[in-house]
Amino acid sequence: MSTMLVTGIGELTTWDDERPVRSDAAVVLDDGVVTWTGDSRDAPDADERLDVDGAAVIPGFVDSHTHLMFAGDRADEFAARMAGESYTAGGIQRTVRATRVASDDELLAHARRLLAELRAQGTTTVEIKSGYGLTVDDETRSLRLARTLTPETTFLGAHVVPDEYADDRDAYLDLVTGPMLDACAPHARWIDVFCDRGAFTVEESRRVLEAGIARGLGARLHGAQLGPSAAVELAVSLGAASVDHASFLSDRDVELLAGSSTVATLLPGAEFSTRQPYPSGRRLLDAGVTIALATDCNPGTSFTTSMPFCLALAVREMGLTVPEALRAATLGGAAALRRDDVGHLRPGATGGLVVLDAPSAVHLAYRPGVSLVQRIVGGTAPA
Repeated sequence: MSTMLVTGIGELTTWDDERPVRSDAAVVLDDGVVTWTGDSRDAPDADERLDVDGAAVIPGFVDSHTHLMFAGDRADEFAARMAGESYTAGGIQRTVRATRVASDDELLAHARRLLAELRAQGTTTVEIKSGYGLTVDDETRSLRLARTLTPETTFLGAHVVPDEYADDRDAYLDLVTGPMLDACAPHARWIDVFCDRGAFTVEESRRVLEAGIARGLGARLHGAQLGPSAAVELAVSLGAASVDHASFLSDRDVELLAGSSTVATLLPGAEFSTRQPYPSGRRLLDAGVTIALATDCNPGTSFTTSMPFCLALAVREMGLTVPEALRAATLGGAAALRRDDVGHLRPGATGGLVVLDAPSAVHLAYRPGVSLVQRIVGGTAPA
């Protein structure tokens, strides 16, 4: 056990209720956990001392929506969309085929490379979904491997109906809600479903989520990405932690989210990659909805590991200020995972602090595409 004083902080974002951002600040960590924040002049002694010479310090990003367990490449699809083709969910089947034939070592090595990229850009807490196996054995191994990287694992057997069940959707749903769920639940904290055109209907999604809830898993879902639907109503009615994408929302959807604990997780990397319209973060915040930002890192529609890039897109395209976007990428992500120990730098925080090579967090959007993470200090929560 040892304590460290990080001092000389030019701008410190803690998300403390009274002073969420302060200048000329310091932080004390005890064995990686934040125990004190305040003005540099009031800092207590510690075993070690680190002077960051006026740099800005923020909480580690919380990426609450990723698909890191996959094999293969779909760069040709991206090129086709940039040439004018529209996005459909069908490309997922390509990744399923590649993932099924990859070895455990190949899948884990690839996920670790992506996780290293995430961390290098300031992400210290990450959720990882299955969903590219779509057999009992392949979904189970995806979650088993993901669990070695993070406690935030999500069973997404209901990503799409695999090719071999194209003529018998009910049989696949029986598999997902029966033997597949039984095998995967011990390795997962969450259950998810792609509730949208080309994937699963609202009633099919309800069946999947209710089965997962009955097995003790928390609910979250992909919804309203490709068009309006009753996905948000379903999410709120089941007490889901988050509804992700949320690109096409009615006034009623926004009202429901504002009156619930369900987080709207926005994934601007997906809009960037698919040329879909960006949802309005401003509309959601003004209505009182809790929002999160996440990368949606996946090989088909958002192959980015950069939370700063997504933050910059949210500022440029979704109507958020930099502090609002930073809050969504930290505290918002923590809310989407129902965690109170990450996404902030108040006493008790376990996610570590990120020292930026910049005097303020504004530079995260002001200098898009530039790696500004100087170092990550502390943290006990596994990525």
